[in-house]
Amino acid sequence: MGVSAPKASLTTTTERSRGMAKTSAKERKRTRRLTDDEIRAVWRAAEADPGPYGALVRFLLLTAARRDEAAEMSRSEIVGTDWTIPANRYKTGVDHVIPLSTAAKAIVDARPMLSNGHFVFSGKVPIGSFTYWKALFDKACGVTGWTLHDLRRTALSLMSRAKVDPEIAGRCLGHVIGGVREAYDRHKYLDEKRDAFERLAALIGIIITPPADNVTSLDERRTRDSRQ
Repeated sequence: MGVSAPKASLTTTTERSRGMAKTSAKERKRTRRLTDDEIRAVWRAAEADPGPYGALVRFLLLTAARRDEAAEMSRSEIVGTDWTIPANRYKTGVDHVIPLSTAAKAIVDARPMLSNGHFVFSGKVPIGSFTYWKALFDKACGVTGWTLHDLRRTALSLMSRAKVDPEIAGRCLGHVIGGVREAYDRHKYLDEKRDAFERLAALIGIIITPPADNVTSLDERRTRDSRQ
């Protein structure tokens, strides 16, 4: 899929996590999380997409980043395996570091180095015209009624399933800690966040490629087990 300079407006939603700042009622209104079967369908369609949009979709799920943060990511923001979103384009107004998992870094490394621009996914200009490309992608994957921002909420839910501490998961999403801790806790939690993102990637890998003897969807198995 191609790219376009104009960008649709971004409506962000910040999930609540233990010890994190509260969000507005409007931001909490959406609760959509993709099921395992939907994740599998979306991921496979994204892998089959030769353009930047499919790569962006997979990257968003692996990093829980907001749409525009990832779409406007430049190679200069990545040092080693750490992606630093600068304060001037991050919602909280402070630098936010996302330690890229092996899977997320592989997506970045697979993007072609274009001579006419520095944006990782699209070269000269960020990916735009999201409404248009999303409609085409929905047809390709067969999943409807979801937004790119729902991937962020889905990633947080998957971190919980992967036994990531809720506070660390919140830090991975850049949630702001309130009170005394915000003023005095200067620990960057990079190792903890790195482990969380690797756990997220590992669980996504299991969802995308279930064990050979798994003839029932993971969603169906969880529902069945909960009834026993």
